[in-house]
Amino acid sequence: MRYVGLDVHLRQSTFCVLDERGCKIMTRTVHGTWAALVTELERLKAPFAICFEASAGYGFLFERLRQIARRVTVAHPGHLRLIFRSKRKNDRVDAEKLAKLLFLDEVPAVYVPSASTQAWRRLIEHRRKLVGERTRAKNALRALLRSHGIDAPRGKRLWSRGGLAWLTAVDLPTELDALQRDLLEERLRSLTEMLRRVETALGKTGVTHPGVQLLMTIPGVGPRTAEAVMAYIDDPQRFSRNKAIGRYFGMVPSQDASAQSNRLGHITREGPSVVRHFVVEAAWQGIRRSAHLRAFYERVRRADPNRRKIALVATAHRLLRVMLSMLQTGEVWRYQEDHV
Repeated sequence: MRYVGLDVHLRQSTFCVLDERGCKIMTRTVHGTWAALVTELERLKAPFAICFEASAGYGFLFERLRQIARRVTVAHPGHLRLIFRSKRKNDRVDAEKLAKLLFLDEVPAVYVPSASTQAWRRLIEHRRKLVGERTRAKNALRALLRSHGIDAPRGKRLWSRGGLAWLTAVDLPTELDALQRDLLEERLRSLTEMLRRVETALGKTGVTHPGVQLLMTIPGVGPRTAEAVMAYIDDPQRFSRNKAIGRYFGMVPSQDASAQSNRLGHITREGPSVVRHFVVEAAWQGIRRSAHLRAFYERVRRADPNRRKIALVATAHRLLRVMLSMLQTGEVWRYQEDHV
């Protein structure tokens, strides 16, 4: 068995090969696309294992390399930074270090989902970006009206069919202001249509996915939250402990402990932020709709207004653990009587 460490870039990649005793055989840099890199690796004497660092497009490269290597391991880039605190860093050195970690079986590996799950995750992230762009367009329109002292309908009424018709007909002082209004309105309509198409596609996936439907039995958990959590958990059985889900999604506090001192800070915010965003929103809804979640929230808050945020994050963390347990056992939400 040989051990190959890859330092991968889009137009240039470097790999280092170790033999079965961990001695370096060769280091080579390949100029060109990933196809050229795979072609070069196919010339190596089999069998061999490969390790490379997760980056954009790592799923595609993982699937391609798995066809030629006995084992492919994708390393966690954040954990590698803790390992490789070195004054000397370049592509050849990094490739050799990855090969050595692979030889020692000490690679901090990441979970690589299937191609369909990766596409599902990308569409969820894309929807979030579209929502952000639509919000910015709405804010720009309101700012334009406010700059001319025009009192617009409050809340969602401005974005209804009647509100948009009023916005189109409103008289602005100059042609340039009217042009800006028209462009922003066109952008808003375009983004709304794109969101409709994205949500339709996500809905088709979610309605047939048993995990999404199971999570939606929780009060306050809608389709967008359920699909985000399910897409990033993917395989619930890969978590050996229920507590691990909090670390995976960055919902646990950072810690600085030494001897008798134990300082807890803000949550780590590791993992996908889109899931944290949805789960915190779901926690708010769950507190309103479920006596069980509301009791947990109040217990953590301790009637202290300054602990509202702490209690909300703790409730979201608990909700994630409940979700993982439900997905692992197939059991629906137990507290059906809490629905209102």
